[in-house]
Amino acid sequence: MPLALLALAIGAFGIGTTEFVIMGLLPDVATDFQVSIPTAGLLVTGYALGVVLGAPLMTVLGTRVTRKRMLMLLMGLFIVGNVVSALAPVFEVMLVGRVVASLAHGAFFGIGSVVAADLVAPEKKAGAIAMMFTGLTVANVVGVPLGTLIGQSAGWRITFFLVAGLGVLGLLGVAKLVPEQPKAQGVRIRHEMAAFRNVQVLLAMAMTVLGFGGVFAAITYITPMMTETAGYAPSSVTWLLVLFGLGMVSGNLLGGRFADRHLMPMLYVSLAALAVVLALFTLTAHDKIAAAVTIVLIGGLGFATVPPLQKRVLDQAAGAPTLASAVNIGAFNLGNALAAWLGGLVIAAGFGYTAPNWVGAVLAGSALLLALLSGALERRVVSRGRLITGPGPEPAAAVGGR
Repeated sequence: MPLALLALAIGAFGIGTTEFVIMGLLPDVATDFQVSIPTAGLLVTGYALGVVLGAPLMTVLGTRVTRKRMLMLLMGLFIVGNVVSALAPVFEVMLVGRVVASLAHGAFFGIGSVVAADLVAPEKKAGAIAMMFTGLTVANVVGVPLGTLIGQSAGWRITFFLVAGLGVLGLLGVAKLVPEQPKAQGVRIRHEMAAFRNVQVLLAMAMTVLGFGGVFAAITYITPMMTETAGYAPSSVTWLLVLFGLGMVSGNLLGGRFADRHLMPMLYVSLAALAVVLALFTLTAHDKIAAAVTIVLIGGLGFATVPPLQKRVLDQAAGAPTLASAVNIGAFNLGNALAAWLGGLVIAAGFGYTAPNWVGAVLAGSALLLALLSGALERRVVSRGRLITGPGPEPAAAVGGR
């Protein structure tokens, strides 16, 4: 794998840290600004919505410059947003800083996925994408727990200054290691938008929303579920999230490896297993050991879908992949927001803290149905092509279940 992927992974590490570390620092931020916890929660919601809106916006603006330069500009925006958050005198300014930082998120992963895929041979593209996303998954193992610990002991503002420092490292890494690729000629917004007329691109994005949403339906409410149902002490939740992060790292790497060989079968297996594990979590959440094992599995199976889904979008939007790739990153965050909202509804309705697991199982099962539909439509197209052209070599798109 090219060393340039390390620079992308460092940027992803910083982005992943700033996205999730706020969850562990909400009480400190709320106390400092003298706002309620629900009000402080707008820092999470605002970030997620900024990713959804910023992904297409920043990608469209980025069509005028080379991908390397756009990645550098995005890391600069990320640094500014985190410095504003760290220096914020009032809550509203911090919210602005969070939104500014979030605008870089979707476009960085979207453009970064295209760059990573272009750095390697065709049969290694999913692995390269997974390598970049490893920075995001490792952030949940190292960055988020460490950032939370530092924020709780030295002050939350120090955490955001350190995250800005990670952004500086990412910026320098991109500038030094990522090769300068010539700006694509003749690419227009209309050309990029044409990808959204492809039903396979839309199906892949819908799978992203539902499949990854299934993960966050459960994980969003992991603290009350583990303390009230499993019997863990509140201090143990941090280490449970570390286990979740370890599952994410392993699932991401395995997903990237097998997606390069058998993309659609990889999606079928991981989504089916994810739906089953989420449903079982309603039972295993009552036992400490079983709950811990299940949390690892949810992280692993959930992130095993990320490289194949991102590569699926790149493959189906071939010729104009940048905007579609970035929008698919926004789809992950849209799934997070949707699942958290649905999970909150079932808890508020009195079904208990394990009820979001059923929501997650239904979402993951729905993503599996869409994956099966996508595969069936693709096989039908291949079959029609054979009828028209007659017998011959098997089309490349059908090899390995793709």
